Amino acid sequence: MNSFEVTAAKKGLIAKEDVKRLTVNALVDSGVATLTISEEIAEQLGLVVQEQMKVTLADGSCRLCDIVGPIDIRFANRSACCRAFLLPEADEILLGVIPLEEMDVIIDPTSQKLVVHPDRPQGAQLRLK
Repeated sequence: MNSFEVTAAKKGLIAKEDVKRLTVNALVDSGVATLTISEEIAEQLGLVVQEQMKVTLADGSCRLCDIVGPIDIRFANRSACCRAFLLPEADEILLGVIPLEEMDVIIDPTSQKLVVHPDRPQGAQLRLK
């Protein structure tokens, strides 16, 4: 969801049903820092470029990437808010370790699925120090 619109809806500036949201499948990648999305996803959510940052891709190449957001991510009874890096040629969404930590979820290696932390099924618990 577009986090700016979520905030606007909470303030009563727009209707809750007007908040742009998408349900998508993402590849959970513990080798990625944060969230990467395509330009198409950014456009559908009405996100704007906030800044650019130099990044290193999995193949070792470096490039300047646009950063958009913030985006509210939801999984099960968990949520996180983060910025996303735009990869124009991306054919999949990559969900990295920073939002995974915030949502307090883990990758189950047996089922190869994302699951809520089994010790805290009622809600996320983030370690701050």
